[in-house]
Amino acid sequence: MGLWAACYPLITTGLAYAPHLTFAAIRAGIAGAGLLIVAALIKAPLPRGRKVWGWLCIAGFGATTLGYLGMFHAAEFVAPGFATVIANSQPLIAAVLAYAVLKERLGARAHIGLTLGFLGVVTVAAPSLFSDDGASTAKGVAYVLLAATGVSIGNVAIKRIASELDPTAAMGWQLLIGAAPLALIAALTEDPLAITWEPEFIASLLGLSLFGTALAFWLWQNALKVLDLSRANAFSFLVPFLGILLGALYFEEAITLQAIGGAVLAVVGIRLVLAPSR
Repeated sequence: MGLWAACYPLITTGLAYAPHLTFAAIRAGIAGAGLLIVAALIKAPLPRGRKVWGWLCIAGFGATTLGYLGMFHAAEFVAPGFATVIANSQPLIAAVLAYAVLKERLGARAHIGLTLGFLGVVTVAAPSLFSDDGASTAKGVAYVLLAATGVSIGNVAIKRIASELDPTAAMGWQLLIGAAPLALIAALTEDPLAITWEPEFIASLLGLSLFGTALAFWLWQNALKVLDLSRANAFSFLVPFLGILLGALYFEEAITLQAIGGAVLAVVGIRLVLAPSR
């Protein structure tokens, strides 16, 4: 979910060429199919057992179905700066769920770090948040919170099976499972055939599917093999600043002192979260 700030321009570009959920379902489907093709080529073992498939279904419905449902609908209602702040409450929600489900324990230093990381995101998003065009609706806020909660639930499920399954097969099935409800809702509420297959749309779709989704989920499960969920999630506070850096490199956007200050807060927060407990 922390990818909101970096992917928001591509999301809105995609929505200009396809209905919201249709685009989301195709994106998740391509990503899942791509990972399963790789899994077949490397002969990765299939998931086995009802318990494992149950966690995969929870991960798919949370991270993919609810996450994309909220994220893609919210893009219509919520300004990017405001959405970034709300979406980055996800590590805080996930920390609570990880405590309840995974029995992860964080010390006082880590809690301070999570708070500082969130304040860093608030700092960098403040200009968009309080600008004239930064208004948002309650409906949009609800969609962002739905996405953040869904991703948090999905992350807990992914962490639960991270050490038991090959990440290529696991994340491929998770994405396909999550894409199915999205496709059904899209078929009932949208015109799935109303897609403009232009080069810009195809490039956005493939880029988000293969790199922003398939590769990201594969790397994420590998990270969760060695890190607690709450500690790994702290790095999502850096995503808005990576978006700013990419904007400066490729679109000549200015990097403000406020953004630098927010990045410093986020880095300090992450350092506190990763510090070993005494």
